[in-house]
Amino acid sequence: MKLDKTDIMILNVLREDGRIPNTELAKKIGLSPGPTLERMKKLERNGTITGYYAKLDAEKIGYGVQTFVEVVLSRHKKDNILEFMEAVKNIPEIIGCYHITGKADFLLKVYVENIKDYEDFLLHTLSTLPGLQHVETFIVMRCVKNEPNPPVK
Repeated sequence: MKLDKTDIMILNVLREDGRIPNTELAKKIGLSPGPTLERMKKLERNGTITGYYAKLDAEKIGYGVQTFVEVVLSRHKKDNILEFMEAVKNIPEIIGCYHITGKADFLLKVYVENIKDYEDFLLHTLSTLPGLQHVETFIVMRCVKNEPNPPVK
């Protein structure tokens, strides 16, 4: 679907404030509320808008350690890759899993309470995943920028 100028304005406003009332959104983009709502619903139906959520402060809800984990699989056959991808879906500490190119096969985004919890996660959860050959952990010292969505052009 090709986005027009109005769709782009809607998405950019929602990117900043997903809870904006429809009447306020309509004013910002220069349309009346009815057509604005219809455009939003169209963007939801076609999958451009995939959902709405609250952005949470990880530390305030008990997650003091964020890591990125590179994973290399021992075999690169389709079944091994799919089995690994399915396994990570059921692990709550893994909040992001990206199949990537380069030296690693996957990049995981992991949140835990503290370093001890990460060690437990590594020993009792991550190391038990199918096809694992190598893991390298990168501990986040500070998040400088973390936008939930890409810019809309």
